[in-house]
Parts: sequence; C-alpha cells; structure tokens
Amino acid sequence: MATQIFVNLPVKDLDKSVAFFTKLGYTFNPQFTNENATCMIISDTIYVMLLVEPFFQTFTTKEIINANKAVECIICLSADSKDAVNEMVDKAEAAGARIPKPATDYGFMYQHSYEDLDGHLWEFAWMDPNGMPEHQ
Repeated sequence: MATQIFVNLPVKDLDKSVAFFTKLGYTFNPQFTNENATCMIISDTIYVMLLVEPFFQTFTTKEIINANKAVECIICLSADSKDAVNEMVDKAEAAGARIPKPATDYGFMYQHSYEDLDGHLWEFAWMDPNGMPEHQ
C-alpha cells in the first residue's frame, strides 16, 4: 500500500477556504467534512485537512502561528509542465491568493508560488527529467 499524506492546516473561515480551493479545481471528501473540518483531495495519496483554528488547536499545545506573518513550511506539489505551474498560480491569484514573488526558472526546474487566504505558502514545481544537472 502506498503511503498517504494528510497535511493539516488551520483556517480562519472554512467556507471561504473551501470556496477558494474549489476555484482551483480541488474536491472534498464529504465523509470527513463538517463545521470544523474538511478533507481536500489533492491526489489518491495526498490530502489536506482544512481545520478551523479552534478545532486545530485541540491537536496541539503549541501556539498556532499567523501564516500571514511567519512561515513554518512550504507545501510544494509537482506539475506536468511550466504551463501547468502558471495555470495553477493564475487560478489561485484570480481566486484571491497573494503572489509573494515572481516565478523562478532554473532551466531544469521551474517553480512558482502563492499564499492562500490564510497565508499558507503553496508552491508548484515542474522538473525537466532530461535537463537535470549531473550529480558530482
């Protein structure tokens, strides 16, 4: 069985977050959705649990950071092409995301990112398998 990943993210307004990510083309598992949380489906093995902040807080004794002011991680997903990277970031921006910096092109790798409504940093990357640098 393939390992699955469940990324848990605190959100201020679950309905707004669901509307935002729906505009990006994501769907949600109704079995794991209520007023406190939803399960966003990225792929067959990748899921993002969007949890309202008070519910998220029940899983930790640590303070929830304000992701608009600090960053703990960058969620990076692969894309099939440079165009697919740009398409996803363009959709996010049209849905209300903030674009923190321009795309970066390393020749063999292209990446671009956005901040969602709660400030979580999402990045999309495409890598050219034929253009990878040689390992020294």
